[in-house]
Amino acid sequence: MLYPLKFHPIYKPKLWGGQKIAEKLNKENIPPHCGESWEISGVSDNLSIVSNGFLAGNSIQEILEVYMADLVGKANYEKFGNEFPLLIKYIDASQQLSVQVHPMDELAKKRHHAYGKTEMWYVIEAEQDSTIITGFNRELSKHDFVEHLNNNQVTDLLNIETNIQRGDVFYIPAGRIHSIGKGVLLAEIQQTSDITYRIFDWNRKDLDGNPRELHWELAIDAINFEHFSSYKTPYDKNTNTANKVINSPYFTTNYLPFNKPVERSFFEEDSFVIYMAVSGNFTIEYDKKEITVLHGETILIPAEITDFKLIPLDSIVEVLEIYITNED
Repeated sequence: MLYPLKFHPIYKPKLWGGQKIAEKLNKENIPPHCGESWEISGVSDNLSIVSNGFLAGNSIQEILEVYMADLVGKANYEKFGNEFPLLIKYIDASQQLSVQVHPMDELAKKRHHAYGKTEMWYVIEAEQDSTIITGFNRELSKHDFVEHLNNNQVTDLLNIETNIQRGDVFYIPAGRIHSIGKGVLLAEIQQTSDITYRIFDWNRKDLDGNPRELHWELAIDAINFEHFSSYKTPYDKNTNTANKVINSPYFTTNYLPFNKPVERSFFEEDSFVIYMAVSGNFTIEYDKKEITVLHGETILIPAEITDFKLIPLDSIVEVLEIYITNED
């Protein structure tokens, strides 16, 4: 029988990376300027490797090939096959990231034979002057956008969120322009895709002194120009309850703070479940066994383990609970 799986993080040095992934999330042996920790990845050239139990040393794809629906659920396996459908990350931005956009499934399939990239951000920490860019600050057309782009005025169009706080959530559907600001540490949940179109990079240069590549032509056809009055996702924060944050066709995410044992059942969902320990340590009890999850760790509970209990080891524990809701 399968068991809750932990994986070796895949660290990504970035021009804009910092040290918070090590300092705030208890990660070890981190490279300088680490911008991302890929906690669970099915991206073909960055496959996560199991770190615990008898499956240690196997990649997530190898396990999928053997255990199939027992790992991810019947509907997920029928849809995604041996490709794990989600990419789970931590991101540390010590500098402002580029302004970018990701394509939707249809466009990504046509151009790259890949899935699109819809994602969400959960803010773990933000400095006092940190910002997040998501969407536009006005109604505009593609023509307006191109005109601003050509005049190096694209930043005039961007919706800039200020007063960023721990627990803020931003849903970034494919096609929405966005950028993580300096001083933000966050958890990112997304489709399995690594396709990014860079639109503007603050006139920054790479380590060789060259301007970083931009992807204007690809980006323009991928952008959704719809304007919204608010881009922050509201949600409840009730203790000992799985508070629904995002329920999309690509993933469901709950915010679950608990200070006493909480029983969870996923028989009806027929999906794997992922927990990101964004604060505190806890134990998972399942099938008369248990496993401890430490602050900063991420764990995958296979679909065949449908009932289990979360037990706090600290006065309050906060986790992000992630799975795929398969509706008939």
